[in-house]
Amino acid sequence: MRLKINRTKYSVRQIVSWLWRYHKGCRIQALTNMTVGLLIVVIGLVCVETVKRLTDVAVGSEDGDLWLLIVVLSSMYLLELALHVIQTWVGALLGVKSQNRLQQKFFRRLLEGRWSGVERFHSGDVLNRLFGDVKDIVGLMTDVLPFFVVIVFQFVLSFAYLLTLAPELAIVLLVMCPALLLLSRLYVFKMRRYVRKTKDSNSALQSIIQESIQHKMVIKILQQVGNMVGRLERRQSLLRRQVRGQARFSIIAKTIVTIGFSGSYIIAMALGVFQLRDGVITVGVLVAFTQLIGRIQRPLLDMARLLPSLVNSLTAAERLMELEELPVEVVADMSSSPIAREKRVGIRFDHVDFDYDGKAGDGGGRLVLRDFSFDFEPGSFTAILGPTGFGKTTILRLILALVDPRKGDISLYGDDGLTQIVNPGMRHLFSYVPQGNTLFSGTVKDNLLFGNAGASESEMRRALELAKAEFVFDRPEGLYTLCGEQGGGLSEGQAQRIAIARAIIRPCRILLLDEATSALDVQTEKEILTNIKSHYTDTTVIFVTHRLSAVSFATRELVLG
Repeated sequence: MRLKINRTKYSVRQIVSWLWRYHKGCRIQALTNMTVGLLIVVIGLVCVETVKRLTDVAVGSEDGDLWLLIVVLSSMYLLELALHVIQTWVGALLGVKSQNRLQQKFFRRLLEGRWSGVERFHSGDVLNRLFGDVKDIVGLMTDVLPFFVVIVFQFVLSFAYLLTLAPELAIVLLVMCPALLLLSRLYVFKMRRYVRKTKDSNSALQSIIQESIQHKMVIKILQQVGNMVGRLERRQSLLRRQVRGQARFSIIAKTIVTIGFSGSYIIAMALGVFQLRDGVITVGVLVAFTQLIGRIQRPLLDMARLLPSLVNSLTAAERLMELEELPVEVVADMSSSPIAREKRVGIRFDHVDFDYDGKAGDGGGRLVLRDFSFDFEPGSFTAILGPTGFGKTTILRLILALVDPRKGDISLYGDDGLTQIVNPGMRHLFSYVPQGNTLFSGTVKDNLLFGNAGASESEMRRALELAKAEFVFDRPEGLYTLCGEQGGGLSEGQAQRIAIARAIIRPCRILLLDEATSALDVQTEKEILTNIKSHYTDTTVIFVTHRLSAVSFATRELVLG
């Protein structure tokens, strides 16, 4: 099957400019590798010259001290070995550090980006980029590029040295360079598209596996194991076809380069043998040539071998640049704003339109809210009701500035009339329990500290009591009870109560509950809402619910639909 190749999104110049911006954290390791590599090249040429002199002294072509030359040669080899050890040690110490630093930058970028941006990428794809692509980029900046500088230096220096010994031999070896440069340009142009396809397929494979593990129970109950394995196999089959196409092209390119180099070597060697027979060169010069030919051709072959790594890294950079394009959330520090000093804070919607599908202002999506106005008064306890899809959760997202209205204003205001348009910098005024299981892997205490990093154990106990989560203290580990991924080891209701306790322990002016008691029985829900109402006397509480039994606790109702 023929592979369809898509055009790449960024030019090489754009990618190089981007790489330079991120090169700073890798420069120590890159400079170290480059410096050590250059020293090894110089030492290698000293060894070639020493072997040449040893040979000519041994056959009587020139005078010299054989033992002194042997000592010099041995010393050079030991020094080269020491430099290789240093290079390996520095790479081990700094390589992981450079990779971690770059991962942190993109991890922070993802977390600080707008909530409504990253969903265009599957989480498995994002993980593949953060680990595989970041590793490729660090390898490019710390190993591939310094090595490229070293092999260019080795080629120039070795060729110049050979030119002084035997100009004709040097020129014969040089004739392959223009052909190599032309081939390498074609190779990069073509291979870049193959690599992008294989990387995207690897991301898709990781996404399938990750999603299947997360939803293992659903897959088993709905008897879809065979279907999911089939999806994986189809993706793997596509990847195999892409890899075969990539390997086929790579083999052809490398074979052409190897044949060209082998031919030039045979011609140059034959010329050298005839020159030795005719007395034009000495035995030492021919011995030096046999060593130099590797030091001249090897850099060119190394360049050919570097091309796949270079193309792989260019594609990795392109994929990380796509993550960097995600919209950034601008968060101003509003902790000292006048509204933050208000004891009681309300929220007012004024003729708000909002849709998820269209871009702000283009009218391209279905309106979830149309000309919506409502006043969540300071200290009120408001229940939001309505059918699914009519904007209950959307209202909470707008309040939290996770999404922006297409039209209208959403503002916070205090009892004294101070008003502030909602923005991400105001989130310190809120506490929030979203839908579903939102616990992190770790202990119960770890999860509570997400709500308030400075909370004492007595405050944690009080929050758990208000959330009717005293079951934590019936367990042997208490606050140190482990929660698996997404609350594994706890029932859905237990996980919800810990999430409510996490929200309660966070100081706030406004508490938002989005179906926070959906997994609880009616009696437990009533007890929790009673505790919240008595605990939050001045706090504005907004809770989304489908249960009419919970409405009796509200001082106000908002019915959508």
